[in-house]
Amino acid sequence: MGEFMRYKNKVAVITGGNSGIGLETAKKLSTEGAKVAICGRDLKTLNQVADQYGFLAIKVDVSNLLDIDNFYREVASSLGKIDLLFANAGIYKSIPLLETTEALYDEIVDTNIKGLFFTVQKSIPHMNSDAAIVLTSSVLNHKAWAGNSIYSATKAAVRSLARSFAADLLDKKIRVNAVSPGPTFTPIFGRLGLPDDELKNVADHIMSGIPLKRFGTTEDIANAVLFLGCSDSAFMTGAEIVVDGGLGQI
Repeated sequence: MGEFMRYKNKVAVITGGNSGIGLETAKKLSTEGAKVAICGRDLKTLNQVADQYGFLAIKVDVSNLLDIDNFYREVASSLGKIDLLFANAGIYKSIPLLETTEALYDEIVDTNIKGLFFTVQKSIPHMNSDAAIVLTSSVLNHKAWAGNSIYSATKAAVRSLARSFAADLLDKKIRVNAVSPGPTFTPIFGRLGLPDDELKNVADHIMSGIPLKRFGTTEDIANAVLFLGCSDSAFMTGAEIVVDGGLGQI
């Protein structure tokens, strides 16, 4: 049992919840008393997580609006009204500007912007008053890295949407904020397709630019999400917490 029970009997929904930041957040929410529903695109890991932690786990591609509708119907019938939505699903692909194809552009934008937009829009009828929404942006909405023009643009859009959604939902008393991770060890890092020695070189290069001289952990990010999702942050909406080891600030 956790030291705090800020989410006792609350319903928390996490997209992209079957690994990395999403899964760590789901585990922490459960420890603090939440009833947790997650979704993702990998049925195998969803089933593993459901078996291990008892979460409601549904296969969803957030770029498919019918998938989103079906997910919320299942959440409503199984768990009830939502108190926290962590719109975390997203994809990261780094590619030079001149090698970017229309198909790759559409894939990243459809998930990171369209998918997130409709994840939030379609959640509103299923949310309690005084609920909270947290969006996953990135330090790359502040800082440019070569090869990340599309990804960075989508995360800047997410940061903007946190403000716009917050304004739109004031009358419903639903707060919306963003969390912006810096370099964080998640499964995405291991899927860059690089040999181990090259991956280490990349990691060392990135770490050299982080003022706190370490990568973030999924727990670092999850702690910020739990803060934004509960009454501890009751006087915050439209805001952003950057959890980046100082990378985008110093």
